[in-house]
Amino acid sequence: MEGIEKKLKLLHEMREKARLGGGERRIAAQHGKGKYTARERIVRLVDDGSFEEFDMFVTHREKDFGLDKQEYLSDGVVTGHATINGRQIALFSQDFTVFGGSLSEMFAKKICKIMDFAIKVGIPVIGLNDSGGARIQEGVLSLAGYADVFLRNVMASGVVPQISAILGPCAGGAVYSPAITDFNIMTKGISYMFVTGPKVVKTVTHEDVTPEELGGSSVHATKSGVAHFVAENEDDSFELIRKLLSFLPQNNLEETPPVSCDDPINRIEDDLNYSIPSDPNLPYDMRGIIEMVVDHADFLEVRRRWAPNIIVGFGRFNGRATGIIANQPAHLAGVLDNKASRKAAAFIRFCDAFNIPIVTFEDVPGFMPGTVQEYEGIILNGAKLLFAYAEATVPKITIITRKAYGGAYDVMGSKHLRGDLNYAWPTAEIAVMGPRGAVEVLYGREMKEMDDEQREKFLIEKENEYREKFANPYNAAKMGFIDDVIEPRNTRFRIIRGLESLAGKRDTNYPRKHGCIPL
Repeated sequence: MEGIEKKLKLLHEMREKARLGGGERRIAAQHGKGKYTARERIVRLVDDGSFEEFDMFVTHREKDFGLDKQEYLSDGVVTGHATINGRQIALFSQDFTVFGGSLSEMFAKKICKIMDFAIKVGIPVIGLNDSGGARIQEGVLSLAGYADVFLRNVMASGVVPQISAILGPCAGGAVYSPAITDFNIMTKGISYMFVTGPKVVKTVTHEDVTPEELGGSSVHATKSGVAHFVAENEDDSFELIRKLLSFLPQNNLEETPPVSCDDPINRIEDDLNYSIPSDPNLPYDMRGIIEMVVDHADFLEVRRRWAPNIIVGFGRFNGRATGIIANQPAHLAGVLDNKASRKAAAFIRFCDAFNIPIVTFEDVPGFMPGTVQEYEGIILNGAKLLFAYAEATVPKITIITRKAYGGAYDVMGSKHLRGDLNYAWPTAEIAVMGPRGAVEVLYGREMKEMDDEQREKFLIEKENEYREKFANPYNAAKMGFIDDVIEPRNTRFRIIRGLESLAGKRDTNYPRKHGCIPL
């Protein structure tokens, strides 16, 4: 008995040593920055008492550059599995108190091991990132470790959901792992991401820039689109992760578990009947329409501050998680540009990979014109959106609320791209282009002979004719391209009934290794 007691004492001592990470002084420094430690983050994220740690006793193998005198159990990253709201997840949490969270050979092996485990058992992977980059003392071993992690990210893509929370620095090669994952959450004031830091930027381009200006949360939420969410603080990040997971399935072979819903299926929203301005050029907020039709007005918007002319996010209809895409007339009239096309295409492909139905609210005047858009590849980026809608085999419902003009009508989940149910409100305008532009094309030669007063009178007359003939949903309905023209206040009911009817949908693409989306 004395022998086992001694061994148990050693086990407990080693566990306590591992839990101290880089030691009390470095833990205090972490707290001094307003940040939690790696293990504190796990405790705050997962269900109480559910975390099972792997590889607590792993240490680095490199002995040069003084590393033989510095040995820390767990080697800078905490890995394991746990539950969140009762559902299994795998996770890793980088420990900045150990060599600044720098990635070593064994650090990478631990992450790869937990990711392999997640793929094998079919559970989401959550990465809590707080790292200064590669461990320079290990040279190519650390670079190889990054590549090994990247490979797992790619292999897991579309198989299990991957979520990254950036809770400190994430620089150099470290940024590419979160970039491959499905969702990035950054935290105000403490997180930043960039390929090369301010010092290198200064040397190469002579720009003076701070870490926040180069890769802070605001930059990546508004300019690059790298950040899908921005949290106010770490606890807000954890709450976002929990909420996001509630909309996602465990893996690509399952569907998101439904939740009980006491929001009536047939709830009528009379305000929707009057939500579209009588003047077709006036904006309105599509987000308000979404919130009126989803369960309990609960809508989790993704990439809210990037490309705000299109809205993407998750809501529920009668307890069933659904991906929502919507043009936003309140910003740039809801036009499709390069960023909006990429934003929506990426979201559609995620939903399709994980069996999440797609509901589209359409009010789009077309693609953004101009040299800036053309030079930045609006043709390719618009094609990405078209490709994503056409390729998706999940249930797809589209509601045209107002404008559906030109090629943008085709792209936004039209019947021609395998839309399952396509509805229109009576206010819908489905045409090649807007009335004024169409009249100027159709009658341009005639109007050349007119003076200004005659031309304006003629334009108004012909615009009214064009609007009466084309700026309505009934021509498209006659052709079967619109399944029904619905009363706006009944939209929630029609979507729910539509999703119920499509629950057994079986659609496949031709056998292939993968499609060649126009990247």
